[in-house]
Amino acid sequence: MNIHSLLQLLVVIEECKLAKNVVSELEVVLRSYKFDFYGLLRQPRPNIELASFILAGRWPEKWPLTYENKRYMLVDPVARHLSRAQRPFRWRDAVTALKSDPLRRRMEQMMADARANGLIDGYIFPIHGRNGLLGSMTIGGDAVDLSPTELSLFDAVARKAFWRLLELRGEAKSLEDATKVDAKLTKREMEVLSHLAEGMTSIEISRLLVISNHTVDWYMNSIQDKLKAKNRQHIVAIAFRNGLIP
Repeated sequence: MNIHSLLQLLVVIEECKLAKNVVSELEVVLRSYKFDFYGLLRQPRPNIELASFILAGRWPEKWPLTYENKRYMLVDPVARHLSRAQRPFRWRDAVTALKSDPLRRRMEQMMADARANGLIDGYIFPIHGRNGLLGSMTIGGDAVDLSPTELSLFDAVARKAFWRLLELRGEAKSLEDATKVDAKLTKREMEVLSHLAEGMTSIEISRLLVISNHTVDWYMNSIQDKLKAKNRQHIVAIAFRNGLIP
C-alpha cells in the first residue's frame, strides 16, 4: 500500500495555487497506483455537452468519440449506478447490480468496447452535497485491487481535488449556493422521473413499472406542471439542476 502518497496528496492539493498543479499532483499519485486513466467532473446535465463538465481527465484516445457516437451515456452502468450510490464502488460491481436491467445487453456491449480501449476495470467516487450528487472522480485502466483504507483515502482525495479545482476556477460558490425547487413529487412520480432521466421512453417506462403508457403520460404531465417545465427535456434539466435526481 502507498498510503503515505495519498495522505501527502491531501495536503498538497490544498496548497496548490493553480489548477494545473492540482491536476499534475493527482496524476503522479494515480500513475503510482497504475491507474492510466481518470476523470474528475461535475455531474452532467441532459442535452449539454459532456466536455463542459469535465474538470480534469485523461482517457484512451478513441474512447470519448466511441462513447459519444454510440450514445453510451444513456446506458452507462457506472453512471447509472452512480446516481444511486452513496459510497465508492468498482466498475464491475455496477454491472452486477444492474444485471436485471432491461438495457443489460447494451450495457454489456459498452463494457466490451471499454475493455477493448484499455478500460478493463476501475473505481468511481461520488461527490455529494446538500442537493444530492454534485460530481465524481473515476479512475481505471488495468484491474487494480485497492484496500479499504486506500479506498477511503481516494474518496477523500476525490472530494478535495473536486472542490479545490472549483475554487481555483471561481465556481465553488455558485455550486454551494444552489437551491432545490419547491416541488413535492409522489413516490411514483419520482420513479417515472428517474427512468426519464435515464433516457427511457414512455413505452419503456410503462413496461418496467407494469402500468399503461397512458398512465405514464399522466404522471409526466403532473411532473411537468409541478416543475413548471416546458417539455420533457426541460423536466430532466430542472430535476438535475435542483437535485431532484441524485
